[in-house]
Amino acid sequence: MVFGALAGIIALYIFRAIRWNEADQLLTNGMRMMAFIGFVMIAASGFASVMGATGDVETLVENSAAAIGGNRPLGALLMLVVGLLVTMGIGSSFSTVPIIATIFVPLALELGFSPMAAIALVGTAGALEDAGSPASDSTLGPTSGLNADGQHDHIWDTVVPTFLHYNISVIVFGWIAAMVL
Repeated sequence: MVFGALAGIIALYIFRAIRWNEADQLLTNGMRMMAFIGFVMIAASGFASVMGATGDVETLVENSAAAIGGNRPLGALLMLVVGLLVTMGIGSSFSTVPIIATIFVPLALELGFSPMAAIALVGTAGALEDAGSPASDSTLGPTSGLNADGQHDHIWDTVVPTFLHYNISVIVFGWIAAMVL
């Protein structure tokens, strides 16, 4: 990673994508962004620990399963959509998988899904965020590189196209995987 970052910085200088006097500000802003991402990941992990420690996950799972009424196709779709919304808000699958797994695994098993289908639901929900969240390291990283010239819009040039081209198909195939497994 260090050599890749060094090669990237050298390429930016060689091809004059950034000026020498702008380098400090660019690198400092990148480090700020990565520090924020790390903070969000730590906070989300703590939230998942608190959820598990309260013991209220069982009540949430029972009430959710009763509301879904044993309808597995509807349950899988709702879990993926809720997973998308939760992970888009947090911005990192590394942070949201502990939260989603805490709720989704018991819910999936309660609805009659196999353990493999539960894994597919949790993995799909985590993957959805990485491609569609404005706060995701998977969208912030490309934006920081593509915005070297100052003309790249994070939401319209990275997040929206990625969401449309990736997340919709991931929901469809994740749902199919949950139904087949």
